[in-house]
Formats: sequence, structure tokens, C-alpha cells
Amino acid sequence: MSKEVRVRHGRASVYGPVPSRRLGASLGVDVVPPKVCSYDCIYCQLGPTRTLSGERETFYPVEEVLADVKARLALWPPPDTITIAGSGEPTLYAELGRLIRGIKEMAATPVALLTNGGLFGRPDVREDARSADIVLPSLDAGDEAAFVEVNRPVPGTRLAEVVEGLIRFRSEFAGRIWLEVMLVAGVNDTPDHVGRIASLARRFAPDRIQLNTPVRPTFDERAAPIPAERLAQLCGLFSPRAEAIEEVHAGVAGPPERVGEAAEVVGLLRRRPCTMEDVSTGLGLHPNDVVKLLTELEHAGEVHRVLREGHVYWRAVDLRTDGAAERAR
Repeated sequence: MSKEVRVRHGRASVYGPVPSRRLGASLGVDVVPPKVCSYDCIYCQLGPTRTLSGERETFYPVEEVLADVKARLALWPPPDTITIAGSGEPTLYAELGRLIRGIKEMAATPVALLTNGGLFGRPDVREDARSADIVLPSLDAGDEAAFVEVNRPVPGTRLAEVVEGLIRFRSEFAGRIWLEVMLVAGVNDTPDHVGRIASLARRFAPDRIQLNTPVRPTFDERAAPIPAERLAQLCGLFSPRAEAIEEVHAGVAGPPERVGEAAEVVGLLRRRPCTMEDVSTGLGLHPNDVVKLLTELEHAGEVHRVLREGHVYWRAVDLRTDGAAERAR
């Protein structure tokens, strides 16, 4: 493999912009090592949680992350949003509040926090999250049994406490809450169960409710998507009426005449599986250059392709599970 293509994965805290189904052209900020999370969701596209934890840490110096954001904003046309997300649960980052406030000082772009919502029972987490403009928590279960099956939380986390944390946050937060509900075929998608999720959601009154299903590649074979027409039908069980989130594969404009680097392509694919078009539009690269880079990276064993719902997605190989890492659930 040539020197230009060989990738040694260091930390890269900023990735994209990527075409987001909910947030438009979203510049991602990753502040958690892969994959440190308080949940181990069966539908996660990043694979099994490596460190299941509810303890907050300063994984990376906040000054370095802010410098990365500033450098990327100088290169790119303004994104629609700057999204704190990435390789794990971002509310585990102990400097989250300082990070969000620092980003807002350098850019007028709305800051979104993509979170599983499992730690909002903690006052320090709620205080940090209040600095964001949009908070996008998840609620995928209507009872404790489904919560354990779908989200597989860190021991000691109970669904009732998660909901109470979101209720408290709603009363303290002046921004927008967009709730995401991930529905998995044959697991949590019956009308009765979705109705129970809707009842819980009404208790903290999100501004928007968005129903999703795992259309991108996942590592758990049980995480199958439900048909789009069923997703649309289930929207009527929520108040306010939920929106069915549709897949987006293009539409993000990057800087013109860029020369792509293998490291940034792999950095993007570490955070989410992407089509060739996603990589091209997200990184502002000519499609021919993307095809060349992906082909070289595939031959080098750095990335591989997955067919899902009629689309070819690319994924970083270092996120794949092997037989020893797979766990029977």
C-alpha cells in the first residue's frame, strides 16, 4: 500500500459535513473515543459498545477540539448545523458545556446535540446540554423490558428515570427538543408498543417527534428496518404528530477543487456508513476522486462495502466485529 493511502487512525474530532436526514449539511464534532457509550443499542451503525459507562470524562482537551472546529469552519461553506455527535455518547464528555459555548462564540450556526438522553437525570448533564440550540434525544422503548432489549443500557439505568430526566430538562431548556424514536422490525414496532412510547413522549412535550428505522448498515442482524409506509402510519400515534425521517444521500456542498485524502475519508466512515455520493458531497470531492480513494482503501483493507436497502454503503474496517467480539443477546 502506498504511503499516500496508508491510514493510521489518530484522533480527528471534526468530520463532514455529512448530509443529515434531520439537520441538513451537518458538521460533526466527535468528543468521545470509539465506542464509549451508556447504551449498547442493537441498531447502532458503529457496532457493539466497547466501553459501557455512565461516567463522564474529559477525553480530549476542549481547546484542541475548538481549534479543530475553527480550522474546519475556515475551509468550508457554512454548514446548516454543527452537531455534537460521533463515536459514542457525547454527554459523557465532561467539557461539553464549555465546548458548545466555545463553538457558539466562533460561529452563528446552530449547535445541535445528538444524544441517547440516558444521562439527563444528572444536573450537570442538563446544565451542559442547555447551551445547545437543538437537543435530539432518543426514546426507543415504551416499557422496561423493551428498553433493556433495544438499548441495553449501563447497569442501574432504568427507563422511568430516563423519562424523568427528560421531563426535568424540558422544564429547564429554552431551546428546541427533537425526539427521535428508532423502530426496529419485530422488536418495538407494534402499534401497541409504539403507543406506549407516544404516551411517555407526551410527558416531556418535545417540539418535534421523528420516527426513524435502521436503513444504514448495522452490526446486529436483528436491527432490520420497517417499510416506509408502516413508518408513516405509526406517525399518527404521537402528539404532536411524528414525522417519518427519509434517507438523504446527497446535497451537501464542500469547498471547490479539493484534493481528497484517505485519512479524512476513513475518518468519516468511522463515524457513519456512507454511500459514494455521501462521501463526495460531504467532503466536497469530485465523484471520480472518491471512487479512486475508496477503491484504493478497499484494496488496502481499510474499508469495505455493504449492500443495504438497495444502496451500496462504505464502512471503515476497523469498526467491524469478529467472531470473538460478537455476543449472544
